[in-house]
Amino acid sequence: MFRIGLTGGIAAGKSAASHRFQALGITVIDHDQLARAAVAPGSAGLRRIVQVFGPDMLTEAGELDRPRLGSQVFGNPKQLEKLNAILHPEIYALSTAAEQKIVTTGNNAIVVHDIPLLIETGQAQDFDELVVVGAPETVRLDRLVSGRGLDPAEAQRRIAAQTTDEERRKLATVLIDGAGSISDLNSQIDDLVTRIREKLTIDRQM
Repeated sequence: MFRIGLTGGIAAGKSAASHRFQALGITVIDHDQLARAAVAPGSAGLRRIVQVFGPDMLTEAGELDRPRLGSQVFGNPKQLEKLNAILHPEIYALSTAAEQKIVTTGNNAIVVHDIPLLIETGQAQDFDELVVVGAPETVRLDRLVSGRGLDPAEAQRRIAAQTTDEERRKLATVLIDGAGSISDLNSQIDDLVTRIREKLTIDRQM
C-alpha cells in the first residue's frame, strides 16, 4: 500500500484535490468524516467532550453542537489542544480500521488520507508522500467570506488557528497550487498520480 497524506489550509483547495483523487479511482479516507463519527451520539468521544467542555455542548437531540464548540476552540489554542487530545486517538483508531478494511478488499495500491490538521498533529512522517495544497491567504479569505459566507473576522480567526503555509511547505514532498482553477488543480493531481502509478509499476517489476 502506498500511503499519501493530503493536507492544506482551510479554503486552499484540499477538498477539490481529494475529489480528484477519488475521480481517478483512488481510495480516500476522509478524516473529517472520521471526526464526525468519533463524536456521534453514544460515542466515547462525545461523552469525553461533554466531560471536558460541559453539557451545553449538546443539542436538545443529544448531538454535538458544532457551532457552539467551534466558537470555543477556534482561536483559542488551549481549548483547541483539549479538543484535539480527545478527537485524535478516536480518529486514529477509526483510520486504522478503515485501512484494514481496504486491505481486505484488495483495493490497496494507493490510499489517500485527507487530513486537515495533518501537520499540527505530527503525522508528517507517517506517509510515503505528503501532498500539501496551498493558496495565498488573500485567496483563502475571499473563498471563506464570499463562498462560505463567513464574517471576515471569523474567517481570519479560522486561518490563524491552523499552522502556517510555511510550516506545511517545509514538510511537503509535493506542493499543489490551489489558487487557480479547478482544471489547473486537477491537472496537477493527474500528473502526480501518473508518476506514482508508474513508480509502483516499476517497483513491482524489479
